[in-house]
Amino acid sequence: MTDTPELAIRPATEDDLPAIVAMLADDPLGATRESPDDLTPYAAALKRLVEDPHQHVVVAVRGDRVVGTLQLTIVPGLSRKGATRSIIEGVRVHADERGSGLGTRFVEWAVDQSRRENCQLVQLTSDVTRTDAHRFYERLGFTASHVGFKLRL
Repeated sequence: MTDTPELAIRPATEDDLPAIVAMLADDPLGATRESPDDLTPYAAALKRLVEDPHQHVVVAVRGDRVVGTLQLTIVPGLSRKGATRSIIEGVRVHADERGSGLGTRFVEWAVDQSRRENCQLVQLTSDVTRTDAHRFYERLGFTASHVGFKLRL
């Protein structure tokens, strides 16, 4: 993975779940949909993700503290002449670390990993209310090229 004297990016483990879920819940949207008091469903999900070679759930660790997380999914496809793409999801940086450059390092790691996996395209979605995140992704070279849709089941 990626290591510097002050920061390491490594695969997430079940021991990281309290910190990961706390970061997922630490914003207006996450506060309504995450449950830090019950880690059982998160542990089951992490187990499924770890067993899937197309999934990379990673954490950023500074010292012995988890300060960020993201999920990178590798998706083979037929479109674009059989191109493989990656999807960046669940990017979270601890409130104390926002503005430190960690988010940039994290997304750069995901793009570099996508290249290593021979992806031709990296994509992500961001809730329409997250205007700061949109500016962040655009600064990193992403373009708002599509309209996304969801169907809640």
